[in-house]
Amino acid sequence: MEFQNGYFESLLRSAPVRAVVDEATERVAAKARSTAPEDGGDYKRKIATGGKMQKRYVGVVTASARHSMKVEARTGNLARAVRSSGRGR
Repeated sequence: MEFQNGYFESLLRSAPVRAVVDEATERVAAKARSTAPEDGGDYKRKIATGGKMQKRYVGVVTASARHSMKVEARTGNLARAVRSSGRGR
């Protein structure tokens, strides 16, 4: 059997796959918002989703508040949200 790489490359960029990735990305962001520290709410409000095309379509969750790096370093909120979404929690 011979794999046709072109088929798989186009599949990983297709609209149905992008929709699945976007849905999963939004689940991660929702989890991150639900577990975000409340200190003023700026961090929570500035958690956003997006996507970008590389060799395949990838989802991106970002936190753009000025103090996001400090919150992440202290709590690991986004990293925990990613890990928990992969386990179906």
